[in-house]
Amino acid sequence: PSLEAVTFNHLRKTISVATLGQVDVPRITGKVADSVKDIENHSDPDCGLLQGNTECSSCSKPLAEQLRRSLTIRREGDSTTIARVTCPTAPRFWRWRDIPWPKVVPIEIDMAEHEEHPDEWKGQMVAAIICGVAGLVAYFLKGNPATIYLHLLAYLAGSWFTAQEVWERLEHRAIDVHFLMLAVAAGSACIGAWGEGATLLFLFSFSGALEHYALGRTQKEISSLFREAPKTAMVLDANGMEHETKVENLAPGMRLLIKPGAQFPVDGLIAKGQSASDESNLTGEAVPVEKTVGDTVLAGTMNLWGAVEVNVTRSADESSLQKIIKLIRDAQRQKAPSQLFTDKISSTYTYVALGFSFVMFFVWWKLMGFPAFKAPEATQTAFYRTMTLLVVASPCALVLSIPSAILAAIAWGARHGILFRGGAAVERLAGITTVAMDKTGTLTTGELRVEQVESFPPGRENEIASIACSMERLSNHPLARAITKYGRQHSLAELEMEKFESVTGQGLKAALKSEACVLGRREWVFGLLTTNPAKDVAPVAAGLNEVWVSKGDLVGRVILRDDIRPESAGVVKELKELGLKTVVLTGDRQATADFLKQELQLTDVRSELKPEEKVNAIRLLSREGGKVAMIGDGVNDAPSLVAADVGVAMGGRGADAALEQADVVLMHDRLENFLAAFRLSQRSRIIIRQNLVISLGTVFVLVCFAIAGKIPLTLGVVGHEGSTVIVVLNSLRLLITGASKKSR
Repeated sequence: PSLEAVTFNHLRKTISVATLGQVDVPRITGKVADSVKDIENHSDPDCGLLQGNTECSSCSKPLAEQLRRSLTIRREGDSTTIARVTCPTAPRFWRWRDIPWPKVVPIEIDMAEHEEHPDEWKGQMVAAIICGVAGLVAYFLKGNPATIYLHLLAYLAGSWFTAQEVWERLEHRAIDVHFLMLAVAAGSACIGAWGEGATLLFLFSFSGALEHYALGRTQKEISSLFREAPKTAMVLDANGMEHETKVENLAPGMRLLIKPGAQFPVDGLIAKGQSASDESNLTGEAVPVEKTVGDTVLAGTMNLWGAVEVNVTRSADESSLQKIIKLIRDAQRQKAPSQLFTDKISSTYTYVALGFSFVMFFVWWKLMGFPAFKAPEATQTAFYRTMTLLVVASPCALVLSIPSAILAAIAWGARHGILFRGGAAVERLAGITTVAMDKTGTLTTGELRVEQVESFPPGRENEIASIACSMERLSNHPLARAITKYGRQHSLAELEMEKFESVTGQGLKAALKSEACVLGRREWVFGLLTTNPAKDVAPVAAGLNEVWVSKGDLVGRVILRDDIRPESAGVVKELKELGLKTVVLTGDRQATADFLKQELQLTDVRSELKPEEKVNAIRLLSREGGKVAMIGDGVNDAPSLVAADVGVAMGGRGADAALEQADVVLMHDRLENFLAAFRLSQRSRIIIRQNLVISLGTVFVLVCFAIAGKIPLTLGVVGHEGSTVIVVLNSLRLLITGASKKSR
């Protein structure tokens, strides 16, 4: 919401962003830079701007209709500016900032790269077994001429996959623990220690297969969320005739016939009929969701019992399902701060381990008098000790200690309707001390319903409802969704509004046949009227909401009810038990805030706040100490979500702002899942710390024994690979126990 424009100049390699007002500049510029970097590094052919093509009209992926209406694309020489459609004076107040043009970096080979190959571990396990069997047979046939061939077979099978990874890294001028393991195995063969080398390769390849199994398990947990989407859909033409069309050809405005037992191919609105949908693959909610005229249906969910007609609202590539899949994949690639630190030091650590082992070779050889390469059978050579030191000092378990836990947490969360935007969100959520919450859609159901429509003078209620529905159809606020749903259910005419304008925190302005129309808060609407026939009308009772509408001499209001979520009281109580400070920030009037405070036993409720005042409240809470999480509906609360240390969106059912602005998205639209997310992040932090203690502690102990020469190569290999397996299995516990209270 705070990003006004972006300018690209491929020739000069510059990117500039324009913002308006007080904004979180590092976050905005960081998101732009990360997006561009991701496209650059993956050589995305769909974005010509980054390849020097300044003509967006020829793009292979043109903007959707709603984006074309809300954005402008202007070309000036070698620069292209994409800007938000706004009032003519706004650009005067834009503040421009330059950010570096991202460079293409070497392809990083980490756990996320295997997301499309979840069964890769099977081939690695077969190779490891061949290596182990060949090495074991060679051990029992000691002295037989055939042992050399068995050892060669063991070396070939054990190093096959490792050698491929080493080659990929060498192409990018990088080395890691895989290189060290191959070097040690080759060194062992050079001094005749074929058995130790085969043992090393077997255990290393076996633990590698287990690591990839753990990753494949994580990927399958995520993949199981999304059943195979339909490839075709039944479209109804203007005459009601049916014809089959490919899903990718569906466009907003088309009408579909969805039969019982079929999946909804795209996002849409029920236009005719009643049914229920199974949304468990998107939200984790096992209970079927009733659907009637005006309700939203989501791509990938199942139509359970009734034949319904659906109006398409989004194309297939813009559906909630696709956005969720993209969010999860992006989350797997976005690393936590602690993981970034270990990644940063792992490469340096590898070079240090190589250098230290090289120095120790000469210490053992020249200073301590150990034979260099050959010695009597009972004596360890300097080279043998060096190989042992290289193995035990390798950072294999350290490198896996954090990403394995983070990916397992993301997978468990996704399976239970909790989407994290990367490892950073998992880590940060564990450290919060204050929880700020919006009211509508968070503590209340957000599924408002129109109770009554009033007009002043009386008798023109349908006109008030039509004006309200026509103005609100361009908004995603829960009040707007309830009013437009009411309009669809009552078949109200859609009026052609002009000069549409949104006034932040107040309401909407528009014109109907040159006559001004206003919709919004009581005080704001009344303040714009010259004569007001409703000035003596009392406000609605606590627990109800009102939206006022005016057009000429006509004034009216739409009264809506928003029930408090049954689980809200329990969540507030448990937050207090966890020692978290709870604050409610709402734009509703004081009477409604007092009613909510009494019902939920809250201690801090701040009412009548505009969006910018909510942001200021978040910043004030941050300055008071600790980290703040903001829970909102992801639409009008987007600025507050950005301002908080952790933004949590209640908005899984298709709210774009929820998916774009929040760090955590609760796909259930159930507040209690925030507690699950918090417990999951805390457990992840505990497991990460356990993994670090295991990995670093094992390295320290084994290195001490290796320097003292008190550990053979075989035992060093077992200790090193054993710690790696323990770390991975410890992380996999998150997939099984997740955020359950018993597991704490």
